[in-house]
Amino acid sequence: MNIYVGNLNFRVKEPQLQEAFEAFGEVTLVKIVRNKETGRSKGFGFVEMSDDEKATTAIESLNNSEFEGRRMIVAQARPKPEK
Repeated sequence: MNIYVGNLNFRVKEPQLQEAFEAFGEVTLVKIVRNKETGRSKGFGFVEMSDDEKATTAIESLNNSEFEGRRMIVAQARPKPEK
C-alpha cells in the first residue's frame, strides 16, 4: 500500500520516517518529496508497505500523531491524476 505522509518537519530524513513506519511492518520504499531547484523538503512524502493490513494499522496509529515537533497527516495515497 502506498501511504501519503504530510505536514512533516522540513528536517525529517527518509531513514527517520522509515523507522517510524517499521514499527508496524515491512517498509519497501520511503520518499520525501523535495524542491527540484533547492533540494529542500516540501514537507510531505510517501511510504510503501508490503502488507495492506499492517499499513492500515500504521495509518490509524500515526495519523495526527506528533513526529519531530509536527502533527503528521497520514492517509492512503490516492493515484496521481492523469494529465
